[in-house]
Amino acid sequence: MPILTSIINWLNVKRVYQMDLFRKYPGEVQQDTFQKLISRAEDTDWGRRYQYSSITTIRDFQSAVPVQTYEDVKPYIDRLRQGEYNLLWPGEIKWFAKSSGTTNDKSKFIPVSSESLKDCHFKGAKDVLAIYCQNNPETTLFKGKGLTLGGSHKIDNYNAQSYYGDLSAILIENQPFWTEFIRTPSQEVALLEKFEEKLEHIAGESIHENVTSIAGVPSWNLVMLKYMLKYTGKSNILEIWPGLELFMHGGVSFTPYREQFKKLIPSENMHYLEAYNASEGFFAIQDDPRSQDLLLMLDYGIFFEFIPVEELDKPNPAAFSISEVEKDKNYALIISTNSGLWRYMIGDTVRFTSVFPHKVVISGRTKHFINVFGEEVIVDNADRALKVACDKTGAAITDYTAAPVYMSDEHQGAHEWIIEFDNPPDDLDYFTTLLDHALMSINSDYEAKRYRNLTLDKPVIHAAKPGSFYRWLQEKGKLGGQNKVPRLFNERKYLEELLELQARIKEK
Repeated sequence: MPILTSIINWLNVKRVYQMDLFRKYPGEVQQDTFQKLISRAEDTDWGRRYQYSSITTIRDFQSAVPVQTYEDVKPYIDRLRQGEYNLLWPGEIKWFAKSSGTTNDKSKFIPVSSESLKDCHFKGAKDVLAIYCQNNPETTLFKGKGLTLGGSHKIDNYNAQSYYGDLSAILIENQPFWTEFIRTPSQEVALLEKFEEKLEHIAGESIHENVTSIAGVPSWNLVMLKYMLKYTGKSNILEIWPGLELFMHGGVSFTPYREQFKKLIPSENMHYLEAYNASEGFFAIQDDPRSQDLLLMLDYGIFFEFIPVEELDKPNPAAFSISEVEKDKNYALIISTNSGLWRYMIGDTVRFTSVFPHKVVISGRTKHFINVFGEEVIVDNADRALKVACDKTGAAITDYTAAPVYMSDEHQGAHEWIIEFDNPPDDLDYFTTLLDHALMSINSDYEAKRYRNLTLDKPVIHAAKPGSFYRWLQEKGKLGGQNKVPRLFNERKYLEELLELQARIKEK
């Protein structure tokens, strides 16, 4: 496909120059985005309610519109799903991304406008390739096909013209017809609802294709790759797809899965590129393969605000624009989007590793942490500590979750973990010690609570039976797509469910 490659390369070079604009002038680009959003929505129901026509500054906006959660905007979304329009964003919105960011039974339906599809989600996907090609000019990516492991969609039962499903499925459904020629599997297979049935059909359609890239959530792609090996009887993925050179991933931290992917795809020419996207929007891309931080994409029709995590419990927490953030501070991410989400708290926390250009790492969730004893352990701490323990023991992890052990008359508090190992450590107690010490070196609050076991005892770790997390999600009807395991939780609900599952597996 030499002509296609030439056209794509020309477009990529043009886009890279545009990215340089927001790298150099982030405040100005975000100010322009803000003004366009406010102007576009001033005649909507929401815009009239908060008098968008009189808002001229970011401070005006912050004073007029309170920070929103899903529960705050749900009444508007319910009306949109019933066919009303011009509520949060001009015109009709017929697509809704069913959020499965946690294993909670309650679902969220995030509006996805046509502008968001074009100017945010699809633009982000194209930028991932533009950045990859800039970093790898000798790529042969476009000589083969891309394999995206997505979700499914159904017709919404509110309205015959209103649809919902995983974001990945919505993107597949709305892609131009010509993408069928450069991707695998077919759209029909990609949108199958049952995950295990989908795997079988993907294998049947894709093993004879020249797959040069794969994309999706690391945990589910790992399941797919292992299925491919079992299906074909091959020993590694390169025996099936020798031209495979890129995995574009997001949704969960790649750290626990990196070594397993390297084992399955044993090639120094295999590249891994992270994107930070969610049902609510496309936010950031890893633009430097030597670093794990992500470039915040400031021209996707999203206006960003950042609330320091320590301010979240205050009645009116201060929110900062892109020009006001500081390095090495944890912020809750607040977004206003071209789908009509306004000052919306998505639940993620980020930490800036750089300003000019603005780069972040995803540090955790506003609700996914353990802070029962003042230790303030976030997902970023856990991932980094697990990496230390794995590196020193040769272990590899498939999945994990952790929760507190509450204090009682008989014992101190502690953290209890259940970890499913792909390659277990020879000595689990030594692994636990390494994890404990790594957490103390990373998190001073945890270290203080562990001092002489005065508040926290040493962690308790259970090695899960193989396939435990897969079975747990299966029992919840949450296989595939963007479903993922909550890493840390301040309550014991998920941990207790998994421990109960271990007992049932042991009995059989």
